[in-house]
Amino acid sequence: MSGKRMIGVDVGGTFTDVFFLDEAAGTARVAKVPTTRPDQSGGFLAGIRAEAEDLSGISAVIHGTTAGTNALLERKGARIGVITTEGLRDVLEMRRRDRPRTWGLRGDFEPVVPRDLRLEVPERTLADGTIRTPVDLGAVRAAGQALLGAGCEAVAVLFANAYANPENEAQAVAALREMWPNAHVSASSEILPEIREFERFSTTALNAYLQPEVSGYLNRLDAALRDGGFGSEFMIVQSNGGVMAVETACRLPVRTALSGPAAGVIAAAYIAGEAGYPDVITGDMGGTSFDVSLVSGGQSMLSPQTSIDFGMVVRTPMIEITTIGAGGGSIAWVDKGGLLNIGPESAGSTPGPVAYGQGNDRPTVTDANVVLGRIDAENPIGGKLDQLDVAAAEAAIDAHVGDKLGLSVTEAAEAILRVANSRMAGAIRLVSIERGFDPKRFAFMPFGGGGALHTGAMLAEVGIGRAIVPRYPGVTSAMGCVIADMRQDFVQTINAAVDALDTAALGRFMQEHVDAGLAMLDATETRFEARETVFELDMAYVGQTHTVSVPIPVTVESGRVTPPTHDAVREAFDTAYHAAYGRLLKTGTRRVMNLRSAVIGKRPKFDLSTLAPKGGSVEAARKGTRRVHFGSEWHDTAIYDRLALPVGAVIDGPAILEQADTTVLVEPDLRAEVDPYGNTLITRSSDHG
Repeated sequence: MSGKRMIGVDVGGTFTDVFFLDEAAGTARVAKVPTTRPDQSGGFLAGIRAEAEDLSGISAVIHGTTAGTNALLERKGARIGVITTEGLRDVLEMRRRDRPRTWGLRGDFEPVVPRDLRLEVPERTLADGTIRTPVDLGAVRAAGQALLGAGCEAVAVLFANAYANPENEAQAVAALREMWPNAHVSASSEILPEIREFERFSTTALNAYLQPEVSGYLNRLDAALRDGGFGSEFMIVQSNGGVMAVETACRLPVRTALSGPAAGVIAAAYIAGEAGYPDVITGDMGGTSFDVSLVSGGQSMLSPQTSIDFGMVVRTPMIEITTIGAGGGSIAWVDKGGLLNIGPESAGSTPGPVAYGQGNDRPTVTDANVVLGRIDAENPIGGKLDQLDVAAAEAAIDAHVGDKLGLSVTEAAEAILRVANSRMAGAIRLVSIERGFDPKRFAFMPFGGGGALHTGAMLAEVGIGRAIVPRYPGVTSAMGCVIADMRQDFVQTINAAVDALDTAALGRFMQEHVDAGLAMLDATETRFEARETVFELDMAYVGQTHTVSVPIPVTVESGRVTPPTHDAVREAFDTAYHAAYGRLLKTGTRRVMNLRSAVIGKRPKFDLSTLAPKGGSVEAARKGTRRVHFGSEWHDTAIYDRLALPVGAVIDGPAILEQADTTVLVEPDLRAEVDPYGNTLITRSSDHG
């Protein structure tokens, strides 16, 4: 990868971040521009042009996008239709017999496909794969015409037991693709050939729901890049932390549901691992949300499915990320009972916090930080404003919080931060303590534009041992785009007892997955340092609903798979089950539900030491002092140009380290030290005697 020039772009709810890496020169540059809504492509292109007007010399552009996430959360996907087996039109609405609110008699749920656009056709495949009723293709074509007449842009075909035998579904899809005016035809057996009807139906329907929106957005970006002289690869980050070609993303947009946040976790894991901390809890604080994830032993936690919102289940491997509405733009408000709340409503980038002077009059977390002197009102990040309106922020905090709670403006601002910090600490406990991980052995890595302002509070409230602030925390997700490996995930339901497992058939599925994954890697222009294959089986004892993920050691030589033996599968299950539950059942039949495969192309990683400062001194980096409020009093606080601090520099709090994309707060009882990669390690002063 020597000499390559790559651009990573992460589009967040408030800012679009760009990380520009020039390996030949050993340099990296960053840019941060406001996100444009509703079409994010404007901010994307503006961010790239801020660093690279001429795109002809760029070897790759990798994009982490929230286009799919926002379309799901805001219910702004396409008008779509469903064609399904007779009797199954209401699976999407019935879900798992859950409800939006646990208590009370009220509550409703509107699926993304209204009932009049969910049409049934005669066909039936049994659970063992036997076709009892061949599909009525005439009925399929008539349903397709009806959906087109109703203004549907995309269609999802959801047939019973299509995971066991896709023949009926394949015929229906082929007939639809002949008549459908675009490529937006999704089949459940292509998207998720896995047992459990609702999850398969939901994932496929959401894929269709996103396809017109996401593919249109990505195609506009691709065309604009080509018009700008770009001639290399344009790739998209997946929710699993890997990247895929833009063509794959247009076909499988549901895999981008957590694209942007996943890129940040990948970068954080790599940075922390290189710095000597393979166990890290990440906290990505942007303008709209706070995203938390846990990395143990250098490995991100992967979840087989997630619920983007109530009833909107996506079953595809995703990095486990807990999201709360506590970003810099989250609005503070007092409810009827006199309790102070933060979010979930956010001021976003437009109109933004009150201090931005763009029409918002309700205080945000950022406004509290401005009022307390923690953010420099004279030099705001993002490059959009010359200065912030402190007086307006004070007035808003006083009117909406201070006056209602009987607090001074300073006390009200501190209260806003205490509530925000408490919510953020709760999210960290959720991914650590509640899952059996001791936070004391983890480092906390805050990133995003606002994360480093809350480091001290997270150390104090959760008991984490230390924090690592990356060199460019405001654009960590954009950096993750440049780092991420190429990855393709596959799943196939097996549904057989171990003793009756057809290992030859299992081997054929593994081989199909490997062949398809390697073909994907071969088709790309990217060169890989290595290629890896990972196999897991979802297994349980017969009668159990929940499965455990069982890693299976499988030999793959020259692309050929040697399937595991019955004994190997049995032993691997016992090991995984005992690790999860501390015991094995004395009697019980072991059952294999699903095969999960991943083919990974390991992209070369750039040397993080190229980001480290060259020379400099602490004295030269000092910019002066500013009065900043901590706890219950004001402190004269030293201000430093963070990027000018040399390797090995030690700064005792209170101090503020400023840079273009973020502000690092070093509270009075903390110490900051610059490591050989340009990261800032924050620890308690008491830990140093």
